[in-house]
Amino acid sequence: MRSKDTQLKVDPVCGMDLSEYTDVVEIFHQEKGFYFCGKGCEDRFKKNPSRFQGEPLIKLDNIWKIFKLGETETKVLTGLNLHIWEGDFVAIIGSSGSGKSTALNMIGLLDRPTSGRIFLNGEDVSLLNDDKRNGLRSKTFGFVFQQYNLISWLTAYENVNLPLVFSGKKIEMKKLEARFEKMGLKERLTHRSFELSGGEQQRVALLRALVNDPEIILGDEPTGNLDSATGNKILEILIDLNRNRKKTLIIVTHDADIAEKADQVITFKDGHLVRDHQAHKKAYTE
Repeated sequence: MRSKDTQLKVDPVCGMDLSEYTDVVEIFHQEKGFYFCGKGCEDRFKKNPSRFQGEPLIKLDNIWKIFKLGETETKVLTGLNLHIWEGDFVAIIGSSGSGKSTALNMIGLLDRPTSGRIFLNGEDVSLLNDDKRNGLRSKTFGFVFQQYNLISWLTAYENVNLPLVFSGKKIEMKKLEARFEKMGLKERLTHRSFELSGGEQQRVALLRALVNDPEIILGDEPTGNLDSATGNKILEILIDLNRNRKKTLIIVTHDADIAEKADQVITFKDGHLVRDHQAHKKAYTE
């Protein structure tokens, strides 16, 4: 934890607090000093300095998450600081138990921090009540998990419709049927999840994640349960949404191919960021 007398040093790209490090070099741009966790963030900044001096789409400020079971405390996030920039494709990597999925839940407002603040488009959303959080989450985020989380007694079509039902939006049948056809699921509309292959279930889950046209897509090992060919198809769809429809895409992964294609790689260890994210990519994607 940073002492009061320590000079604040924050990487403008990834948001990592570098204040406790004594070997960080100050780099000047237009007579203003900046600090970077490694060459990857420094290079991104140099390509577009003005972008990274604005307000990030998502900002996590000193986030702690502590789970308690009786008298036992498990610290999962330990003063996490993180920036996510609009339109980026971000791959979050790290060993199992490093806090990656918990951080993703914080970003997507699926969980609340023990302490710290979460900003979305510059607005502090940490203390919103449940109704406002639910409304903001349903409009802003689309979630794609390793476990498809389809409701087994509903058809594929009904599973995809659920976010529209919860948000009170009109269901446009023709439009949804066209999306099923585009995903190669035209003949699966009335099938239940146990009647679908793993790849088909994941495509249904992806349709469900996108039905509200979310600004941000969050994936937690979205290709982890799929064979390589099917996983690559899902990844292509997600990257297309990022590149061509400008969706911000954040994926927790151990997949080297996903990390290689990302605009920004973020490395976690012990509940916070590790310096020089790119340098750790090989270790956490093998």
